[in-house]
Amino acid sequence: MSELFDLPSDLQNTYFGLVLLHLREALLPVLAGLLVALPLAQLCVRLRWLYPPVLWVTTVLYAIPSLAFFVILIDYTGLSELTVMIPLAVYSLVVLVPAIVDGVRSVPQETLAAATAMGFGPVRRYVQVQLPIAAPAIIAGLRVASVSSISLVSVGMLIGNQGALGNLLNSGMIYNQPRLIWLSVVGTAVLAILVDAALIGVRVLLTPWMPRGSRKNVRPLPVKEAAR
Repeated sequence: MSELFDLPSDLQNTYFGLVLLHLREALLPVLAGLLVALPLAQLCVRLRWLYPPVLWVTTVLYAIPSLAFFVILIDYTGLSELTVMIPLAVYSLVVLVPAIVDGVRSVPQETLAAATAMGFGPVRRYVQVQLPIAAPAIIAGLRVASVSSISLVSVGMLIGNQGALGNLLNSGMIYNQPRLIWLSVVGTAVLAILVDAALIGVRVLLTPWMPRGSRKNVRPLPVKEAAR
């Protein structure tokens, strides 16, 4: 069994080391994208005219092929993990910004009015009322962004072996070892499934007020409960 996970010495890593590297290169950009998307989406909610140009810019950036993005960044960040992670963070915005905007806009106006009457300022209302109610939509966006990021990390093998599990594809072709290719493909797929399942678990924990069987067409919490 151990022979299955034996890797060429030029990879300078174990199989499970590559798994951890893959998770880091995939999920840190999604986290960075979320930190940018949260305030940006709130601006788009408050200033409706801003949403179309923001959506246009993120869509155009998403249309740039990852390899072209890498080539542009190499002059500034070199053959490093950062060169892979920056495009992935940018790509995540095209999913996260609309997900957060749609989720926040779904909060009923009477709920917002009640929160304002209770003395909630704009920031507190956003953090304690709007985001909790919008959690299902936000996590749905995170699921798409995370799975996409896990898949795209493998492209980093083209720039100095920065593709984590994707590096096994290159080694498998060089050494003519299908075993390495299968380890890469299956490992990436399993990681995507596990991360997606973990996010579903997070959604269940964050939205205990919603039925587990169906999370659609359910009235949101009263403001006092959402604000806890």
